[in-house]
Amino acid sequence: MGRWRKLGIIAGAGALPQKIAQSAAASGGGPFVVRLAGIADRDFSSFPGVDSGLAEVGKTIRSLKDAQCDAVVMAGVVRRPDFGSLKPDWRGAALLPRVIAAAAKGDGALLNVLVETLEAEGFLVIGAEEVFGGLAAPSGALGAASPSAENWSDIRKAAAIIAALGPFDIGQAAVVASGHTLGVEAAEGTDNLLERCASLPASARGGEKRNGVLVKRPKPGQELRVDLPTIGVETVRRVDAAGLAGIAVEAGFALIIDRDAVIREADARGLFVYGFEATEISSP
Repeated sequence: MGRWRKLGIIAGAGALPQKIAQSAAASGGGPFVVRLAGIADRDFSSFPGVDSGLAEVGKTIRSLKDAQCDAVVMAGVVRRPDFGSLKPDWRGAALLPRVIAAAAKGDGALLNVLVETLEAEGFLVIGAEEVFGGLAAPSGALGAASPSAENWSDIRKAAAIIAALGPFDIGQAAVVASGHTLGVEAAEGTDNLLERCASLPASARGGEKRNGVLVKRPKPGQELRVDLPTIGVETVRRVDAAGLAGIAVEAGFALIIDRDAVIREADARGLFVYGFEATEISSP
């Protein structure tokens, strides 16, 4: 709470917004939660807040100000909407042309517009890890297993793919096995990427044995206060179902939800979870 007095949370889907709210409350700074209508899917009944449509920008800003919030964190999954079906309020309608123009450039540009809009209203926009300590992936192996030499080759290639596709604002994840690219995250998200990989024949991974790595890292130049790559227990389960050997994320630039549970799940399934440093993927 050092840089702000009252935290507002704009909550999308998934567990992360609820974890942030609980962490903020535990530190003595009860948050105000803007639940994105039809999107937020966790119980926020113990926190003051309001439901607001995705395009009800005026309502969201007014509610945050009325609650005396001076800082805002945006967290949770929000899929790109059908802009034609949105029902904006007056402020949302004024912003919509700029949002649509940014969306045509990619999700990164769209998020930048949202951050700039909040900052123009005087809010301090902060990252989830600043509120909920321990979210950011540490460096090194998180559990019992570590990447093999072959896994490291796949990690470096997948990390390079994400970096190379950054200018096109494509996703934050790639799957590589035995040097073969099995998939790259696009609009479908990581879960569906892993489902696609699971549907491939074992020969795509180089054989029946467990092989291949899911790598997640930020896109070059992306806004790091919102939409950092995230993994959780479900990610581990889907990596297992896809026959992969493990997960590698960029240390300090990816979020791990329920870290202890992720480690237990990975250890039980014989998978590695590893936080790599930039120096580890730049070397041959």
